[in-house]
Amino acid sequence: MVRPGILLVDKPGGITSHDVVSRARRALGTRKIGHAGTLDPMATGLLVLGVEGATRLLTFIVGADKTYEATILLGVSTDSDDADGVETSRAEAASVAAITDGSIAAGIAALTGEIEQVPSTVSAIKVAGRRAYDLARAGEEVQLTARRVTVSRFEVREVRRGDGILELDVVVDCTSGTYIRALARDLGRTLGVGGHLTMLRRTRIGAFEVGAAASVDDIAEERLVNPATAAATVVGALAVGADEARDLRHGKRIDGGGRLTGPIAAAIDPHGRLIGIVEKRGAQLKSVMNMPEEAVR
Repeated sequence: MVRPGILLVDKPGGITSHDVVSRARRALGTRKIGHAGTLDPMATGLLVLGVEGATRLLTFIVGADKTYEATILLGVSTDSDDADGVETSRAEAASVAAITDGSIAAGIAALTGEIEQVPSTVSAIKVAGRRAYDLARAGEEVQLTARRVTVSRFEVREVRRGDGILELDVVVDCTSGTYIRALARDLGRTLGVGGHLTMLRRTRIGAFEVGAAASVDDIAEERLVNPATAAATVVGALAVGADEARDLRHGKRIDGGGRLTGPIAAAIDPHGRLIGIVEKRGAQLKSVMNMPEEAVR
């Protein structure tokens, strides 16, 4: 049986995140694999998968901040806010040419920081139990409410101007739940010409970087990050003794709440095994998630 762990995969374009999970299941010989956030088929970049008991760690990864590299095409709108959609409007070439670097900077500044963002209509958000993209594709009207997200960096790396075309290469740091497609749409609206996303690559989820990820053709057990290392990377490590580890596994609280410097930490036993994630309860520590017990290797 494959050992538990976290698997970083660099998803190529043209396949779904579920396709990547299916490939990982075949390569590793297990069906017990989950993911910490999907990518659209058009998008490439980092997927974080949990294998076997390490799927329990995904809860603590999915909400992490993320970094994306993207290309925004101004002057053309689509029904999906990206290049996979159908063109819905095209601005006059003169209007696009009139956009100045200053107006781009002002538009981006308005979309930086804590903002209210309406997700793209073609998204995985559920409306009355159905995915928004299923409703949209069925021709039904989709009304999504704005949600608060934080865009801590929205930086233009390159501007390319052509005949009626204006492209921006950007990098975005944002909270989980931010739609980069919606940023492209809203920037285009602000500038009065429309816009959509033509390229998207996720390069970071929390402390995990795409540079450490395997390709879909290179998925193997050797690429798994062991649960203790992965959990310590996400929430920090707390060393516990053998007796403390046993008590935590049995649902008991242990002394030492003052040893915790953050809200939660990964409790790791003397053998380097992840016991679980603990939090402070008064002067004590209590597990909020326990891992399946591993044999000492």
